[in-house]
Amino acid sequence: MGATRGTARAYILTAAVGALSCVLPALGTGAGTPWATVGLLTGLYLVCELPGRCPFFGSSVPIGPGSFFPLLLAAAFLLPPAAAALVAIPGSLVGPVEAPPATARRVWRTAQLAVTVWAASSVHGLLGGAATLGGTGTGTGPGRLPDLPYALLPACVAVLVFSLVLTVLDGSILVAAERLPVRRAWSGLLSRSLGPHLVHGLAGLMMAVLWRGPYGPLSALIVLLPMYISCWVFAQYHREHAAHRATIRALVQAVDIKDTYTRGHSERVGQACVLIARELGMDQGRLEVLRFAGILHDVGKLGVPTRVLRKDGPLTPQERRVIELHPEYGHEIVRGIGFLGEARAAILHHHERLDGSGYPYGLRGREIPEFARVVAVADAFDAMTSTRSYRRGRPVPAALEELKRCAGTQFDPQMVRALVRAVDRHGWSAATVVVTADEAMWRPRREAAGGGAGAVRGLVRPQPPDGPGSPGPQPSADRGR
Repeated sequence: MGATRGTARAYILTAAVGALSCVLPALGTGAGTPWATVGLLTGLYLVCELPGRCPFFGSSVPIGPGSFFPLLLAAAFLLPPAAAALVAIPGSLVGPVEAPPATARRVWRTAQLAVTVWAASSVHGLLGGAATLGGTGTGTGPGRLPDLPYALLPACVAVLVFSLVLTVLDGSILVAAERLPVRRAWSGLLSRSLGPHLVHGLAGLMMAVLWRGPYGPLSALIVLLPMYISCWVFAQYHREHAAHRATIRALVQAVDIKDTYTRGHSERVGQACVLIARELGMDQGRLEVLRFAGILHDVGKLGVPTRVLRKDGPLTPQERRVIELHPEYGHEIVRGIGFLGEARAAILHHHERLDGSGYPYGLRGREIPEFARVVAVADAFDAMTSTRSYRRGRPVPAALEELKRCAGTQFDPQMVRALVRAVDRHGWSAATVVVTADEAMWRPRREAAGGGAGAVRGLVRPQPPDGPGSPGPQPSADRGR
Protein backbone atom coordinates (compact mmCIF):
# COMPACT_ATOMS: atom_id res chain seq x y z
CA MET A 1 0.00 0.00 0.00
CA GLY A 2 3.01 2.24 0.40
CA ALA A 3 2.68 5.47 2.35
CA THR A 4 -0.89 5.97 3.50
CA ARG A 5 -1.66 9.28 1.88
CA GLY A 6 -4.60 11.49 2.82
CA THR A 7 -6.75 10.18 -0.02
CA ALA A 8 -5.97 6.60 0.96
CA ARG A 9 -6.86 7.26 4.60
CA ALA A 10 -10.13 8.84 3.52
CA TYR A 11 -10.87 5.88 1.26
CA ILE A 12 -10.13 3.38 4.05
CA LEU A 13 -12.39 5.33 6.41
CA THR A 14 -15.17 5.29 3.80
CA ALA A 15 -14.78 1.52 3.36
CA ALA A 16 -14.89 1.04 7.15
CA VAL A 17 -18.12 3.03 7.37
CA GLY A 18 -19.55 0.95 4.53
CA ALA A 19 -18.59 -2.27 6.33
CA LEU A 20 -20.19 -1.03 9.52
CA SER A 21 -23.42 -0.30 7.69
CA CYS A 22 -23.33 -3.84 6.28
CA VAL A 23 -23.10 -5.55 9.69
CA LEU A 24 -25.36 -3.28 11.76
CA PRO A 25 -28.63 -4.98 10.69
CA ALA A 26 -27.42 -8.24 12.22
CA LEU A 27 -26.94 -6.55 15.60
CA GLY A 28 -30.40 -5.05 15.83
CA THR A 29 -33.12 -6.37 18.12
CA GLY A 30 -35.35 -8.86 16.35
CA ALA A 31 -32.91 -9.38 13.48
CA GLY A 32 -33.13 -13.14 13.93
CA THR A 33 -29.38 -13.57 13.50
CA PRO A 34 -28.40 -17.27 13.87
CA TRP A 35 -25.75 -16.57 16.48
CA ALA A 36 -24.75 -20.20 16.90
CA THR A 37 -23.72 -20.49 13.24
CA VAL A 38 -22.17 -17.01 13.26
CA GLY A 39 -20.17 -17.85 16.37
CA LEU A 40 -18.89 -21.16 15.04
CA LEU A 41 -17.83 -19.77 11.65
CA THR A 42 -16.33 -16.65 13.21
CA GLY A 43 -14.37 -18.76 15.69
CA LEU A 44 -13.09 -21.05 12.94
CA TYR A 45 -11.96 -18.14 10.79
CA LEU A 46 -10.36 -16.43 13.79
CA VAL A 47 -8.45 -19.57 14.80
CA CYS A 48 -7.25 -20.10 11.24
CA GLU A 49 -6.01 -16.51 10.83
CA LEU A 50 -4.67 -15.93 14.35
CA PRO A 51 -1.46 -17.98 14.21
CA GLY A 52 -0.54 -16.92 10.68
CA ARG A 53 1.10 -20.33 10.35
CA CYS A 54 0.27 -23.86 9.21
CA PRO A 55 0.38 -25.56 12.64
CA PHE A 56 -0.66 -29.02 11.45
CA PHE A 57 2.35 -29.23 9.15
CA GLY A 58 4.95 -27.61 11.41
CA SER A 59 5.53 -24.80 8.94
CA SER A 60 6.92 -21.43 9.93
CA VAL A 61 5.76 -19.88 6.69
CA PRO A 62 3.05 -17.19 6.87
CA ILE A 63 -0.31 -18.15 5.40
CA GLY A 64 -1.06 -16.54 2.07
CA PRO A 65 -3.90 -14.05 1.60
CA GLY A 66 -7.11 -15.91 0.79
CA SER A 67 -6.03 -19.27 2.21
CA PHE A 68 -9.26 -19.45 4.21
CA PHE A 69 -11.67 -17.71 1.85
CA PRO A 70 -13.73 -20.95 1.73
CA LEU A 71 -14.82 -20.26 5.30
CA LEU A 72 -16.00 -16.78 4.35
CA LEU A 73 -17.82 -18.10 1.28
CA ALA A 74 -19.45 -20.81 3.38
CA ALA A 75 -20.69 -18.02 5.65
CA ALA A 76 -22.03 -16.18 2.59
CA PHE A 77 -23.94 -19.33 1.55
CA LEU A 78 -25.26 -20.20 5.02
CA LEU A 79 -26.07 -16.83 6.58
CA PRO A 80 -28.00 -13.65 5.83
CA PRO A 81 -25.77 -10.89 4.40
CA ALA A 82 -25.27 -8.87 7.60
CA ALA A 83 -24.48 -11.97 9.65
CA ALA A 84 -22.10 -13.28 6.97
CA ALA A 85 -20.21 -9.96 6.98
CA LEU A 86 -19.74 -10.28 10.74
CA VAL A 87 -17.82 -13.54 10.30
CA ALA A 88 -14.98 -11.80 8.46
CA ILE A 89 -14.26 -9.10 11.03
CA PRO A 90 -12.39 -10.71 13.98
CA GLY A 91 -10.12 -12.90 11.86
CA SER A 92 -9.27 -10.01 9.51
CA LEU A 93 -8.40 -7.74 12.42
CA VAL A 94 -5.92 -10.15 14.00
CA GLY A 95 -4.41 -11.70 10.87
CA PRO A 96 -0.77 -11.00 10.00
CA VAL A 97 0.17 -8.05 7.79
CA GLU A 98 3.14 -8.03 5.46
CA ALA A 99 4.22 -4.39 5.74
CA PRO A 100 3.48 -1.15 7.58
CA PRO A 101 1.29 0.73 8.27
CA ALA A 102 -0.16 -2.29 10.09
CA THR A 103 -3.22 -0.59 11.56
CA ALA A 104 -4.33 0.93 8.27
CA ARG A 105 -3.82 -2.38 6.46
CA ARG A 106 -5.83 -4.32 9.05
CA VAL A 107 -8.69 -1.84 8.98
CA TRP A 108 -8.68 -1.89 5.19
CA ARG A 109 -8.61 -5.69 4.96
CA THR A 110 -11.42 -6.00 7.50
CA ALA A 111 -13.64 -3.48 5.75
CA GLN A 112 -12.85 -4.95 2.35
CA LEU A 113 -13.73 -8.51 3.30
CA ALA A 114 -16.85 -7.53 5.24
CA VAL A 115 -18.24 -5.62 2.25
CA THR A 116 -17.23 -8.38 -0.16
CA VAL A 117 -18.83 -11.18 1.88
CA TRP A 118 -21.97 -9.07 2.33
CA ALA A 119 -22.23 -8.58 -1.44
CA ALA A 120 -21.72 -12.30 -2.17
CA SER A 121 -24.29 -13.32 0.45
CA SER A 122 -26.82 -10.81 -0.88
CA VAL A 123 -26.53 -12.14 -4.44
CA HIS A 124 -26.68 -15.74 -3.21
CA GLY A 125 -29.88 -14.98 -1.33
CA LEU A 126 -31.48 -13.13 -4.25
CA LEU A 127 -30.90 -16.16 -6.50
CA GLY A 128 -32.53 -18.49 -4.01
CA GLY A 129 -29.28 -20.07 -2.94
CA ALA A 130 -30.47 -20.68 0.61
CA ALA A 131 -33.39 -22.73 -0.67
CA THR A 132 -31.15 -24.88 -2.89
CA LEU A 133 -29.08 -25.78 0.18
CA GLY A 134 -32.14 -27.08 1.98
CA GLY A 135 -33.36 -26.07 5.43
CA THR A 136 -34.84 -22.68 6.20
CA GLY A 137 -31.94 -20.58 5.06
CA THR A 138 -31.20 -19.37 8.61
CA GLY A 139 -28.39 -21.78 9.35
CA THR A 140 -30.11 -23.02 12.51
CA GLY A 141 -30.27 -26.69 11.60
CA PRO A 142 -30.70 -29.35 8.94
CA GLY A 143 -33.75 -29.41 6.70
CA ARG A 144 -34.44 -31.15 3.42
CA LEU A 145 -31.59 -32.42 1.24
CA PRO A 146 -29.72 -29.86 -0.88
CA ASP A 147 -30.78 -29.46 -4.51
CA LEU A 148 -27.65 -30.49 -6.37
CA PRO A 149 -26.48 -29.57 -8.96
CA TYR A 150 -28.90 -26.59 -8.87
CA ALA A 151 -27.08 -25.17 -5.85
CA LEU A 152 -24.04 -24.58 -8.09
CA LEU A 153 -25.62 -21.71 -10.05
CA PRO A 154 -26.29 -19.26 -7.18
CA ALA A 155 -23.01 -20.30 -5.55
CA CYS A 156 -20.97 -19.63 -8.70
CA VAL A 157 -22.67 -16.27 -9.30
CA ALA A 158 -22.01 -15.32 -5.66
CA VAL A 159 -18.34 -16.25 -6.11
CA LEU A 160 -18.19 -14.13 -9.26
CA VAL A 161 -19.60 -11.17 -7.32
CA PHE A 162 -17.14 -11.89 -4.49
CA SER A 163 -14.26 -11.77 -6.98
CA LEU A 164 -15.56 -8.66 -8.75
CA VAL A 165 -16.08 -6.66 -5.55
CA LEU A 166 -12.70 -7.72 -4.19
CA THR A 167 -11.06 -6.71 -7.48
CA VAL A 168 -12.79 -3.32 -7.54
CA LEU A 169 -11.72 -2.60 -3.96
CA ASP A 170 -8.15 -3.83 -4.53
CA GLY A 171 -7.77 -1.62 -7.60
CA SER A 172 -9.32 1.36 -5.88
CA ILE A 173 -6.88 1.29 -2.98
CA LEU A 174 -3.98 1.12 -5.45
CA VAL A 175 -5.32 4.24 -7.15
CA ALA A 176 -5.77 6.03 -3.83
CA ALA A 177 -2.57 4.92 -2.07
CA GLU A 178 -0.11 4.46 -4.94
CA ARG A 179 -1.57 6.98 -7.41
CA LEU A 180 -1.57 4.35 -10.14
CA PRO A 181 -3.58 5.09 -13.29
CA VAL A 182 -7.04 3.54 -13.08
CA ARG A 183 -6.54 1.21 -16.02
CA ARG A 184 -3.23 -0.07 -14.72
CA ALA A 185 -4.49 -0.50 -11.17
CA TRP A 186 -7.16 -2.99 -12.25
CA SER A 187 -5.19 -4.61 -15.05
CA GLY A 188 -5.15 -8.39 -14.61
CA LEU A 189 -6.60 -8.41 -11.08
CA LEU A 190 -9.82 -10.20 -11.99
CA SER A 191 -8.25 -12.70 -14.37
CA ARG A 192 -5.66 -13.71 -11.78
CA SER A 193 -8.11 -14.07 -8.90
CA LEU A 194 -11.26 -15.52 -10.48
CA GLY A 195 -9.91 -19.06 -10.89
CA PRO A 196 -8.71 -19.42 -7.28
CA HIS A 197 -11.94 -17.85 -6.00
CA LEU A 198 -14.03 -20.39 -7.92
CA VAL A 199 -12.04 -23.18 -6.26
CA HIS A 200 -12.58 -21.51 -2.88
CA GLY A 201 -16.27 -21.20 -3.70
CA LEU A 202 -16.62 -24.93 -4.40
CA ALA A 203 -14.91 -25.70 -1.08
CA GLY A 204 -17.22 -23.24 0.67
CA LEU A 205 -20.26 -24.80 -0.99
CA MET A 206 -19.09 -28.24 0.14
CA MET A 207 -18.84 -26.95 3.69
CA ALA A 208 -22.30 -25.37 3.50
CA VAL A 209 -23.85 -28.59 2.14
CA LEU A 210 -22.26 -30.68 4.90
CA TRP A 211 -23.26 -28.08 7.48
CA ARG A 212 -26.90 -28.42 6.42
CA GLY A 213 -26.62 -32.24 6.26
CA PRO A 214 -27.75 -34.68 8.93
CA TYR A 215 -24.44 -34.52 10.82
CA GLY A 216 -24.41 -30.73 11.12
CA PRO A 217 -21.41 -28.41 11.64
CA LEU A 218 -19.03 -31.15 12.78
CA SER A 219 -19.00 -32.77 9.36
CA ALA A 220 -18.25 -29.40 7.74
CA LEU A 221 -14.91 -29.28 9.53
CA ILE A 222 -13.71 -31.97 7.14
CA VAL A 223 -13.33 -29.22 4.55
CA LEU A 224 -10.61 -27.65 6.69
CA LEU A 225 -8.28 -30.51 5.80
CA PRO A 226 -7.91 -29.63 2.09
CA MET A 227 -7.52 -25.99 3.12
CA TYR A 228 -4.58 -26.89 5.32
CA ILE A 229 -3.15 -29.02 2.52
CA SER A 230 -3.31 -26.02 0.20
CA CYS A 231 -1.61 -23.99 2.93
CA TRP A 232 1.15 -26.60 3.09
CA VAL A 233 1.58 -26.42 -0.70
CA PHE A 234 1.89 -22.65 -0.42
CA ALA A 235 4.50 -23.15 2.31
CA GLN A 236 6.59 -25.29 -0.02
CA TYR A 237 6.38 -22.62 -2.70
CA HIS A 238 7.37 -20.01 -0.14
CA ARG A 239 10.41 -22.05 0.90
CA GLU A 240 11.45 -22.46 -2.72
CA HIS A 241 11.06 -18.72 -3.28
CA ALA A 242 13.15 -18.03 -0.16
CA ALA A 243 15.85 -20.32 -1.55
CA HIS A 244 15.78 -18.33 -4.79
CA ARG A 245 16.27 -15.08 -2.89
CA ALA A 246 19.13 -16.62 -0.91
CA THR A 247 20.84 -17.63 -4.17
CA ILE A 248 20.48 -14.10 -5.53
CA ARG A 249 21.75 -12.59 -2.28
CA ALA A 250 24.83 -14.83 -2.25
CA LEU A 251 25.75 -13.90 -5.82
CA VAL A 252 25.30 -10.18 -5.16
CA GLN A 253 27.38 -10.33 -2.00
CA ALA A 254 30.14 -12.09 -3.92
CA VAL A 255 30.14 -9.28 -6.51
CA ASP A 256 30.11 -6.60 -3.79
CA ILE A 257 33.10 -8.20 -2.07
CA LYS A 258 35.08 -8.33 -5.30
CA ASP A 259 34.07 -4.88 -6.60
CA THR A 260 33.57 -2.73 -3.52
CA TYR A 261 33.34 0.39 -5.70
CA THR A 262 29.77 -0.42 -6.73
CA ARG A 263 28.38 -1.75 -3.46
CA GLY A 264 24.62 -1.22 -3.36
CA HIS A 265 24.46 -0.50 -7.09
CA SER A 266 22.88 -3.87 -7.91
CA GLU A 267 19.99 -3.45 -5.47
CA ARG A 268 19.25 0.04 -6.77
CA VAL A 269 19.26 -1.14 -10.37
CA GLY A 270 16.78 -3.84 -9.35
CA GLN A 271 14.62 -1.17 -7.70
CA ALA A 272 14.69 1.01 -10.82
CA CYS A 273 13.80 -2.00 -12.98
CA VAL A 274 10.71 -2.58 -10.82
CA LEU A 275 9.63 1.05 -11.27
CA ILE A 276 9.94 0.74 -15.04
CA ALA A 277 8.16 -2.63 -15.12
CA ARG A 278 5.19 -1.28 -13.20
CA GLU A 279 4.84 1.60 -15.62
CA LEU A 280 4.91 -0.90 -18.49
CA GLY A 281 2.13 -2.92 -16.83
CA MET A 282 4.14 -6.14 -16.45
CA ASP A 283 2.49 -8.88 -14.42
CA GLN A 284 3.90 -9.75 -11.02
CA GLY A 285 5.72 -12.88 -12.19
CA ARG A 286 7.71 -11.11 -14.90
CA LEU A 287 8.29 -8.13 -12.62
CA GLU A 288 10.01 -10.35 -10.05
CA VAL A 289 12.23 -11.96 -12.69
CA LEU A 290 13.12 -8.50 -14.04
CA ARG A 291 14.09 -7.42 -10.53
CA PHE A 292 16.43 -10.41 -10.37
CA ALA A 293 17.89 -9.37 -13.73
CA GLY A 294 18.61 -5.88 -12.41
CA ILE A 295 20.20 -7.19 -9.24
CA LEU A 296 22.37 -9.73 -11.07
CA HIS A 297 23.26 -7.72 -14.18
CA ASP A 298 26.90 -7.35 -13.10
CA VAL A 299 27.40 -10.86 -11.70
CA GLY A 300 29.88 -11.48 -14.55
CA LYS A 301 32.37 -9.26 -12.72
CA LEU A 302 33.21 -12.38 -10.75
CA GLY A 303 35.11 -13.52 -13.86
CA VAL A 304 37.01 -10.24 -14.33
CA PRO A 305 40.42 -9.87 -12.64
CA THR A 306 40.15 -7.81 -9.46
CA ARG A 307 43.11 -5.63 -10.47
CA VAL A 308 41.17 -4.53 -13.54
CA LEU A 309 37.95 -3.83 -11.61
CA ARG A 310 39.76 -1.75 -8.98
CA LYS A 311 42.23 0.02 -11.24
CA ASP A 312 42.41 3.74 -10.49
CA GLY A 313 43.87 4.91 -13.77
CA PRO A 314 42.53 4.70 -17.32
CA LEU A 315 42.00 1.26 -18.79
CA THR A 316 44.13 0.01 -21.64
CA PRO A 317 42.33 -1.28 -24.76
CA GLN A 318 43.15 -4.83 -23.66
CA GLU A 319 41.72 -4.22 -20.18
CA ARG A 320 38.62 -2.71 -21.76
CA ARG A 321 38.15 -5.87 -23.83
CA VAL A 322 38.46 -7.95 -20.66
CA ILE A 323 35.82 -5.79 -18.93
CA GLU A 324 33.48 -6.17 -21.91
CA LEU A 325 33.47 -9.92 -21.41
CA HIS A 326 31.58 -9.60 -18.12
CA PRO A 327 28.07 -10.00 -19.65
CA GLU A 328 29.13 -13.33 -21.17
CA TYR A 329 30.73 -14.41 -17.92
CA GLY A 330 27.53 -13.49 -16.10
CA HIS A 331 25.41 -15.47 -18.54
CA GLU A 332 27.60 -18.53 -18.02
CA ILE A 333 27.38 -18.17 -14.23
CA VAL A 334 23.56 -18.10 -14.19
CA ARG A 335 22.94 -20.43 -17.15
CA GLY A 336 21.88 -23.33 -14.94
CA ILE A 337 19.61 -21.30 -12.61
CA GLY A 338 16.25 -22.19 -14.09
CA PHE A 339 14.04 -19.78 -12.13
CA LEU A 340 15.83 -16.75 -13.63
CA GLY A 341 14.12 -17.28 -17.00
CA GLU A 342 14.26 -14.07 -19.07
CA ALA A 343 16.76 -12.58 -16.62
CA ARG A 344 19.55 -14.63 -18.19
CA ALA A 345 19.17 -12.86 -21.55
CA ALA A 346 19.10 -9.49 -19.77
CA ILE A 347 22.39 -10.26 -18.03
CA LEU A 348 23.95 -11.16 -21.38
CA HIS A 349 22.64 -8.19 -23.39
CA HIS A 350 22.29 -5.25 -20.97
CA HIS A 351 25.20 -3.42 -22.64
CA GLU A 352 23.76 -3.64 -26.15
CA ARG A 353 22.70 -0.34 -27.75
CA LEU A 354 19.76 0.36 -30.02
CA ASP A 355 22.09 1.64 -32.75
CA GLY A 356 24.09 -1.62 -32.74
CA SER A 357 27.29 -0.20 -31.24
CA GLY A 358 26.98 -2.05 -27.93
CA TYR A 359 28.42 -5.37 -26.82
CA PRO A 360 28.84 -8.33 -26.67
CA TYR A 361 27.01 -9.03 -29.97
CA GLY A 362 26.12 -5.61 -31.40
CA LEU A 363 22.37 -6.29 -31.44
CA ARG A 364 20.08 -3.55 -32.78
CA GLY A 365 16.63 -2.27 -31.79
CA ARG A 366 14.10 -5.00 -31.07
CA GLU A 367 16.77 -7.67 -31.45
CA ILE A 368 17.73 -6.70 -27.90
CA PRO A 369 15.55 -8.57 -25.36
CA GLU A 370 12.99 -6.42 -23.54
CA PHE A 371 14.46 -7.12 -20.11
CA ALA A 372 17.93 -6.09 -21.33
CA ARG A 373 16.54 -2.77 -22.59
CA VAL A 374 14.99 -2.13 -19.17
CA VAL A 375 18.17 -3.02 -17.27
CA ALA A 376 20.28 -0.79 -19.54
CA VAL A 377 18.19 2.26 -18.62
CA ALA A 378 18.08 1.41 -14.91
CA ASP A 379 21.85 0.73 -14.83
CA ALA A 380 22.73 4.03 -16.48
CA PHE A 381 20.30 5.99 -14.30
CA ASP A 382 21.77 4.70 -11.04
CA ALA A 383 25.33 5.15 -12.31
CA MET A 384 24.67 8.82 -13.09
CA THR A 385 22.85 9.60 -9.82
CA SER A 386 25.41 7.83 -7.57
CA THR A 387 28.42 9.67 -6.17
CA ARG A 388 31.83 8.35 -7.24
CA SER A 389 35.34 9.26 -6.12
CA TYR A 390 36.02 11.09 -9.38
CA ARG A 391 32.67 12.94 -9.56
CA ARG A 392 29.56 13.74 -7.59
CA GLY A 393 26.29 12.10 -8.51
CA ARG A 394 24.11 14.07 -10.90
CA PRO A 395 20.78 15.49 -9.78
CA VAL A 396 17.92 13.20 -10.74
CA PRO A 397 16.42 15.63 -13.30
CA ALA A 398 19.79 15.99 -15.03
CA ALA A 399 20.21 12.22 -15.23
CA LEU A 400 16.73 11.85 -16.72
CA GLU A 401 17.48 14.53 -19.31
CA GLU A 402 20.64 12.68 -20.31
CA LEU A 403 18.68 9.46 -20.70
CA LYS A 404 16.13 11.24 -22.88
CA ARG A 405 18.95 12.73 -24.98
CA CYS A 406 20.37 9.26 -25.60
CA ALA A 407 16.97 7.63 -26.21
CA GLY A 408 16.71 6.13 -29.66
CA THR A 409 20.45 5.64 -30.12
CA GLN A 410 21.60 4.00 -26.89
CA PHE A 411 18.39 3.43 -24.93
CA ASP A 412 14.87 2.29 -25.76
CA PRO A 413 12.69 5.44 -25.66
CA GLN A 414 9.77 3.45 -24.21
CA MET A 415 11.86 2.39 -21.21
CA VAL A 416 13.19 5.91 -20.71
CA ARG A 417 9.66 7.36 -20.75
CA ALA A 418 8.53 4.71 -18.26
CA LEU A 419 11.35 5.60 -15.86
CA VAL A 420 10.61 9.33 -16.18
CA ARG A 421 6.93 8.72 -15.35
CA ALA A 422 7.83 6.46 -12.43
CA VAL A 423 10.28 8.93 -10.89
CA ASP A 424 7.77 11.74 -11.39
CA ARG A 425 5.15 9.69 -9.54
CA HIS A 426 7.20 8.01 -6.81
CA GLY A 427 10.46 9.95 -6.58
CA TRP A 428 13.82 8.22 -6.34
CA SER A 429 15.85 7.25 -3.30
CA ALA A 430 19.50 6.62 -4.08
CA ALA A 431 19.94 4.84 -0.76
CA THR A 432 20.16 1.09 -0.67
CA VAL A 433 18.44 -0.94 2.00
CA VAL A 434 21.66 -2.73 2.94
CA VAL A 435 24.06 -0.77 5.15
CA THR A 436 27.40 -2.36 5.94
CA ALA A 437 29.71 -1.43 8.78
CA ASP A 438 31.88 0.81 6.64
CA GLU A 439 28.86 2.60 5.16
CA ALA A 440 27.01 3.75 8.24
CA MET A 441 27.20 7.48 7.55
CA TRP A 442 24.10 8.74 5.79
CA ARG A 443 23.16 12.26 4.83
CA PRO A 444 19.86 13.67 3.59
CA ARG A 445 19.54 15.51 0.31
CA ARG A 446 16.74 17.30 -1.47
CA GLU A 447 17.09 17.73 -5.21
CA ALA A 448 14.94 20.06 -7.21
CA ALA A 449 13.40 18.06 -10.02
CA GLY A 450 12.80 19.82 -13.27
CA GLY A 451 10.09 19.38 -15.83
CA GLY A 452 7.30 19.60 -13.27
CA ALA A 453 8.56 16.59 -11.32
CA GLY A 454 8.55 18.47 -8.02
CA ALA A 455 11.01 17.81 -5.22
CA VAL A 456 12.66 14.41 -5.15
CA ARG A 457 13.54 13.40 -1.62
CA GLY A 458 16.05 10.69 -0.83
CA LEU A 459 18.92 9.56 1.32
CA VAL A 460 22.29 9.58 -0.35
CA ARG A 461 25.53 8.35 1.17
CA PRO A 462 29.05 8.92 -0.07
CA GLN A 463 29.90 5.97 -2.33
CA PRO A 464 33.19 4.38 -3.27
CA PRO A 465 33.90 4.88 -6.95
CA ASP A 466 32.88 2.64 -9.78
CA GLY A 467 36.31 3.36 -11.12
CA PRO A 468 37.10 3.58 -14.76
CA GLY A 469 37.12 -0.19 -14.78
CA SER A 470 33.33 -0.24 -14.64
CA PRO A 471 32.23 -1.23 -18.11
CA GLY A 472 29.79 -0.14 -20.67
CA PRO A 473 29.04 2.64 -23.08
CA GLN A 474 26.70 4.97 -21.23
CA PRO A 475 25.50 8.54 -21.77
CA SER A 476 28.40 10.50 -23.17
CA ALA A 477 28.66 12.96 -20.31
CA ASP A 478 29.03 10.19 -17.73
CA ARG A 479 32.35 8.48 -17.06
CA GLY A 480 32.60 4.75 -16.51
CA ARG A 481 29.24 3.04 -16.20
